Amino acid sequence: MSEHAFSAEERAAVYRAIGERRDMRHFVGGEVAPELLARLLEAAHQAPSVGLMQPWRFIRITRPELRESIGLLVEEERQRTAEALGERSAEFMRLKVEGIGECAELLVAALMDGREAHVFGRRTLPEMDLASLACAIQNLWLAARAEGLGMGWVSLFEPQALAELLGMPAGARPVAILCLGPVHGFYPAPMLELEGWTRGRPLAELLYEDRWGRRP
Repeated sequence: MSEHAFSAEERAAVYRAIGERRDMRHFVGGEVAPELLARLLEAAHQAPSVGLMQPWRFIRITRPELRESIGLLVEEERQRTAEALGERSAEFMRLKVEGIGECAELLVAALMDGREAHVFGRRTLPEMDLASLACAIQNLWLAARAEGLGMGWVSLFEPQALAELLGMPAGARPVAILCLGPVHGFYPAPMLELEGWTRGRPLAELLYEDRWGRRP
């Protein structure tokens, strides 16, 4: 055991937060105290970022009419996604895919404009800006779980339409609508598994050694 390791109790708490994190769709309203929201966003801001570019931007949605407009954008894309799914359309439409109307806090996570100026770490992998934002979202997710709050990542929206709705400058890009707040309880397994939509695959099927496809 490394001398820099956390205590056994602290390590268990970290792994518990990771294991019990869920993409939540069911919320019970309520509120998130300002100091708690600030703490969660600070956790997001402590994420690693390539070249320390910190490409994340978070927009807190406070106006009810704006929340409603965002919900309409999501519903439009939900209908388009159902059409694209063909024979699974009806099954998809029965799924609850967002909690925009019920969550205590609604955030939009976006990539900043002007990212092309950041070359460090992105010359051959420009998508590392997106990877950095994803790390920030995951930090927020795990911190929320540790605080007993649910969070759901909604990706069903047309990015340009949401960018225009939020007055984003050219080059900025919305990536996630984040529903955050109190919940009755956390799903015992991923919701899409519980609903029979799909099943997660075990790590053993996704781990290779030395070359693609070679099992350890």
